[in-house]
Formats: sequence, C-alpha cells, structure tokens
Amino acid sequence: MNTTPAPRIAIIGAGPGGLTCARILQQHGVTATVHDRDAGPTARDQGGTLDLHADNGQIALREAGLLEEFFRLARPEGQEMRQMDPAGTILFHHVPEPDERFKPEIDRGRLRELLLTSLQPGTVRWGHTLRTVSGPAEGPRRLHFTNGTTFEADLVVGADGAWSKVRHAVSQATPRHTGVSFLEAWFHDVTTRHPEIAELVGQGSAAAADGERGLFAQRNGGDHIRVYLIQRVPAGWITDRGLTPQDTDGIRALLLERYGEWSPRLRRLITDNDGLYVDRPIFALPVPHIWEHDPTVTLLGDAAHLMPPLGVGVNLAMLDACDLALAVARHDTVGEAVRAYEQTMLPRSTEMARLLDGAADGLMSTELPDFATADNP
Repeated sequence: MNTTPAPRIAIIGAGPGGLTCARILQQHGVTATVHDRDAGPTARDQGGTLDLHADNGQIALREAGLLEEFFRLARPEGQEMRQMDPAGTILFHHVPEPDERFKPEIDRGRLRELLLTSLQPGTVRWGHTLRTVSGPAEGPRRLHFTNGTTFEADLVVGADGAWSKVRHAVSQATPRHTGVSFLEAWFHDVTTRHPEIAELVGQGSAAAADGERGLFAQRNGGDHIRVYLIQRVPAGWITDRGLTPQDTDGIRALLLERYGEWSPRLRRLITDNDGLYVDRPIFALPVPHIWEHDPTVTLLGDAAHLMPPLGVGVNLAMLDACDLALAVARHDTVGEAVRAYEQTMLPRSTEMARLLDGAADGLMSTELPDFATADNP
C-alpha cells in the first residue's frame, strides 16, 4: 500500500480463509487484526480432514510462504479413494503415486495451527464474537462485539463462515437447507479398537450409496476415522422423530432401519462409533450471491459463497484470501482493492456455485463420481 496512514484492516473469523488473508497481508508489510469468537485456538474441535488442491488452496499457501511446511505436515496417502456398493464390493479404487501432490490431506486443526504460528504475535483477538457492523459505507466502520468492546476499521473482511455477521452489512441473503443432511460419527484408535473399519476405509476415503442414502468415511490423522451418513431429510429430522441429538441409541436404531439392506460390514460404520452422532444439515447460499460494491466491507469463503461440501469450500476460501490480500497490497486504497478483488472472486464463485447447485444429491447417487475433482465433506 502506498497510502498513509496505513489502513486498519479487521478480519472476522480465524478459519483457514481469515488466517491466510492475515498471513499474506503480513508477508507484504500490511497489518491486519483477526477477531474470532472462540475463547482460544483449542476451544473446540476444528473438524475432520481436508485436501488442498494444487490449483487453488496450494496457490494461497505458496503465496503465504507455507507450502513446503504444508507438504511436511500433509498426508499424501490420504488421496486414496474407494467407491463401494451397499454390499461392500469395491467398484473403484484409486491408490495415489508416492509423489502425488495434487490434493494431499491435512487435518483442519493442523492447518489452523500452521497458519496461526506463522502470524505475528497478537494478530488474533480471541473471545470476540461480532454482533454488528456500523458506520458509513465510505468508512470508517465500527465493529461491535458481544463482550462490549468495539473496534474501528477502514476495511472489514467477513471470513466468518456460513452464518456470517459481516454479510449483513452488504447482503440480505441467508443460507437455505439443501434438503440433504450429514450425520457424523467418530472412530478413535482405529488400528487397535476398530481394525475391520480401518481396513475397510484404507488410508484415505471410502464411499458408498444406493440412490437414496449415502456414506462417506474418511481417515484422519492420529488414527481417527470420521464417517458421514448422508440422507435426503429435513433439517430437523432428528427432532421430527421425537429424538434428541443425545439419544444415540434411538438415532442408531433409526439409521439401522434406513440402511437395513446394506451389508453388515458397512453397517458397522453406523453401529460401532465412539460417542454421539453429530448432526450436520447442509446449507447453501442462493445462486448467484452477489452484492453492490462496498469500499469498506467485503466477504470471502463461506461468508461469500456457501456451497455444498463437494471439494471447494476451504480451497476457494484460501484462494479468495490470497486474491484479496494481494489486491490490498497492490492498490493505493482499500476501496480500489476491494473492487479489484470482487471482480475476480464473484464471477469465479458464481460459476462454481452454479455447478454445485443441487449437487449434494449426487452424494447418494449410484453413479461413480469423478474422483479427480471430488472432495471431502
């Protein structure tokens, strides 16, 4: 940036997108502050594993100066993919080459740690849940947090996910349920406690579907496996059946009824899990999701273009973050930077959102997916 004084940049959300944006800004000598609702970096489980693609997520990591460290932490063997039928017969099996680096896996927690430790101390302000954004479009903007504090910024970046508070400043759009929901099941210490499941899933992912329901099992680091049971159900399907998320036995009985014709081997991915199921209804923003240019507020990742979990979420968020940070570094004003960024990001995300609109149903299809582009829930 050539302007003085330096712009005050506030990024809301310490997920992969927000942290990548802050890191690349700092690489170019631009200061940014990240505000996150979590009490600290280990306040909650960060979710399962994800793959970072060479043509988007890895581009951002290269610009952040973290690509080689990512390869050191990633699991290239996690690119193994198996597609089965409900009888447990393998229909397709991809085993990655030893030097295959197109989309290696990394646990979300490890990716977050990689990004966090790369930032200057004090960059992230934990325990800051955004309530509202006020102030004129020309700035400055004022952030109001639920803990009673405020923060003034010349640019507010909404990297705060599906239910973004920053989004309200530029758009009235809200996510809508896709008609598909995941139910997540966890398996720990699988080599010792669940050897048959470990063998079934392999080192990467395994999927099966019968046209009405699906299953996606995924190897995580630390000898864990997460399984996503995929159904075409209303968002409140558990309570609609008179159950609660804590009623593991009741949910399991319902699942065994719905997956009753599947092989006993695959049904173990339903019955043998450790702990509670986690309900994950799948939401998406309307397509296209665009807004009028605002020189002091913009969005990235799910805040800008929430889509079904079909391989683009984190990768696009990190590419968004890279593009925005570089635009800020290369333009004289944040308004010019935001306009340049959105001229790239909005057409890209609109094209991808149109491709994936309604595509969550494909997770239950008996047709073999294209594993060259498919990704993880």
